[in-house]
This record gives sequence, C-alpha cells and structure tokens, in this order.
Amino acid sequence: MQECPDSPVDLDCTQPILWVAAVALVDVDGRVLLAQRPEGKSMAGLWEFPGGKVEPGELPEAALIRELREELGINVGVGCLTACSFASHTYENFHLFMPLYLCRRWQGVPRAREGQALKWLRPGEMKNLAMPPADGPLVAALRDRL
Repeated sequence: MQECPDSPVDLDCTQPILWVAAVALVDVDGRVLLAQRPEGKSMAGLWEFPGGKVEPGELPEAALIRELREELGINVGVGCLTACSFASHTYENFHLFMPLYLCRRWQGVPRAREGQALKWLRPGEMKNLAMPPADGPLVAALRDRL
C-alpha cells in the first residue's frame, strides 16, 4: 500500500464557506448539460454544472431543485437526485463546498432563462473545456460514474 504524502494545502480556513449545489443532468444519450457563466458574473465565459447557492436553512437538494426551476425552467423531484461527488476548493475570498448530484429524469425541456449558453456534452468531451477550478476535477468523477 502506498503512503499518502503530506499535502501542501493549508487546512485552516479563515475564509467564509460558500455552499453551492450542482447537478449533472444526463440525457438518454449519456450527455451532460453544462451552462456557460454569462457576462457580468464572476468567472464569466467558463462552463459549469447547473446549480447555485444554498441559502441559510436550505438543504442542498432543495437549493438545487429551486435553482433548476429558476435557471432552466425544469422540475426535478428529490428522488431523482443521486449524490455523485463533491468539490472543496479555496478561492481568493471564500472556500467553496459543492456537492454534485446526478439526475436522469426531470420534467420540461432545459432552456437558458438567465442569459447563459447551454451545451450537451459527454464527459470525455469536457476535458478541454474552460471550467472553474472547482468544477474541473468533477469531470473525472462523472466520467467514472457514467
């Protein structure tokens, strides 16, 4: 068995922790929906998994259901969400904790309702896509699950 090397990462977090829930919507062809962050938002132009901030007192699943209705106009039941992976990443002004769920069933057709571009891709097609640092490592976990 190999030993785990010491990590150079500082594990003391003095920044606020931001909880965000994200989803890999998977269509019948095994493609995953990605959204491009629109102009005017931080990290504009980068591609990410749909989702959004978890409000105080809100469960990640509830936040995701709310965000998908607001951003994409689709309805998702909590029973259609399966935990897949998570990201824990320190940005300059906050630390992001983001569970990623898989979802293969929803009601409605996903449509960009907030000016974002949308694209359906297979996980293998995502490797060269410009993504936020927290989202990129999730692609490998997703590829392993699909």
